[in-house]
Amino acid sequence: MYLIAIAWLYVALLAAISENTVVGGVLTFIFYGIAPMALFFWLFGTPARRRRQREREAGGLNDRGESDADQ
Repeated sequence: MYLIAIAWLYVALLAAISENTVVGGVLTFIFYGIAPMALFFWLFGTPARRRRQREREAGGLNDRGESDADQ
């Protein structure tokens, strides 16, 4: 998954470099590169976040992921 993200950001960077203005390049990189990758990682990270939340609730873990007995 990280390989695809790196390749996408590379292509977005090349597209940003080919823009005529610096502002256009920065906006291209943000809206074609960073924003889609942030959305992608947020959406595909949801199952892991839910799993960690269920483990915390079931195992008695605190917010930092430590068990209550460790304190």
